[in-house]
Amino acid sequence: MELFLRVMLRMYIGLAVCYAPWSHTFWDQNPIFLQFPSLSIFVTNGAVRGLVSGLGLLNLWIALQDAIRHRDA
Repeated sequence: MELFLRVMLRMYIGLAVCYAPWSHTFWDQNPIFLQFPSLSIFVTNGAVRGLVSGLGLLNLWIALQDAIRHRDA
């Protein structure tokens, strides 16, 4: 049960982190980013969005590897 919950949590976080940079309501209208204009310019850069999405994909990869590795055991 612990493995299932761990894998599901990692997959949920990975999907959320992959989706967040490309969400207009979450990323472009974030109050923190709107409060600090210099930070807003930085995080709206495509490379930063891609890096954050890449971290989400990495989290999904780790979840799948964890599920596959422990399935065989």
